[in-house]
Amino acid sequence: MPATHLFEYAVIRVVPRVDREEFLNVGVILYCPDLKFLGLRCANDCDRLLMLDPNLDLDELKQHLHAFGIITRGDASGGPIARLDHANRFRWLTATRSTILQTSRVHPGLSPNPAATLEELYERLVL
Repeated sequence: MPATHLFEYAVIRVVPRVDREEFLNVGVILYCPDLKFLGLRCANDCDRLLMLDPNLDLDELKQHLHAFGIITRGDASGGPIARLDHANRFRWLTATRSTILQTSRVHPGLSPNPAATLEELYERLVL
């Protein structure tokens, strides 16, 4: 039986109008400390998002999602946050915020393959 590793994940949500509390799941971020794995998978379903808010600035949203990706990868172009270790980047990305891009609470799990689990969660929770 393959070894399993503890992981944590959160769902990334777009909340076009915070006052209405409507959201659309657009991604998943997963962190596995044992393997020093931090992964992000997202999609941008513009048509569905515009149904929630026809005035949504899609370019701005794409920039925010791109920034999440840069920080997840630890790309130095992401500034000081992107240079933090995996755990601190995950905590920063999943911190509670009241902006257009939010994350769910963090949920734990066990997996022999966190990258495959990220894909499974993405397919189940986003697509």
